[in-house]
Amino acid sequence: MSDETITQVKNLDFTANPAPLGLLGFGMTTVLLNLHNAGFFALGSMILAMGIFYGGLAQVIAGIEEWKKNNTFGATAFTSYGLFWMTLVALLVLPKMGLAEATSKDAMAAYLFMWGLFTLVMFIGTLKANRALQCVFATLAILFFLLALGDLTGNGTITMIAGYEGILCGFIAIYAGLAQVLNEMYKRTVAPLG
Repeated sequence: MSDETITQVKNLDFTANPAPLGLLGFGMTTVLLNLHNAGFFALGSMILAMGIFYGGLAQVIAGIEEWKKNNTFGATAFTSYGLFWMTLVALLVLPKMGLAEATSKDAMAAYLFMWGLFTLVMFIGTLKANRALQCVFATLAILFFLLALGDLTGNGTITMIAGYEGILCGFIAIYAGLAQVLNEMYKRTVAPLG
C-alpha cells in the first residue's frame, strides 16, 4: 500500500452520525418542558431529570462527537444547548438547595434573551442546511424570545403561547432526528429533511 492510500484509509470516518442523538435529546426535553409552560402539568423531577441527562448530557456528548467529525456548527449547537439545559436545571434547583438566591424574573428574561440571540445567529448558519434544521432553529429563537417576554412582563398568556410554540419546536427536532436515523438505516430518503 502506498503512503497516499494509507493516509486516505486513516482519513475515512467510520463513526456514527451524532446529530440524531443531539436532536432527540433536545427535542424530547423541549416538548416536555413546554407541556409545562403550556399549563399541562407542574414542573417536576421528570423535566429536571430530562434536562440534566437527555437534554443536557446527551447533547454535550453529541457536540463532542460533532467536534470529532470537524463539524463546528454541530459541535457549537449541541454542546451549547446541552449546557443550556444543565444551567436551566441549576437555576431552578440551586435556590431549592439553599446554594443560591432564586433568579429574578428580569434576570431570567435576560438569560432567555441571550439564548434567543445566540439561536437567531445560529439560525443564519442553518440557511446552508436542510429545511428541518432551519425550522428547528427558527422556532427555537421565537421560543426563547417569547419566554423572555413572558418573564419580563409577567404575562402568563405569553408564557402559555410560548409553551405551545415550544412543543412545535421540540416535535420538529424529534422529526429531524428520527428522519436521519431512518434515512441512514434504509439508505434512502424515508423521511425528507428538505
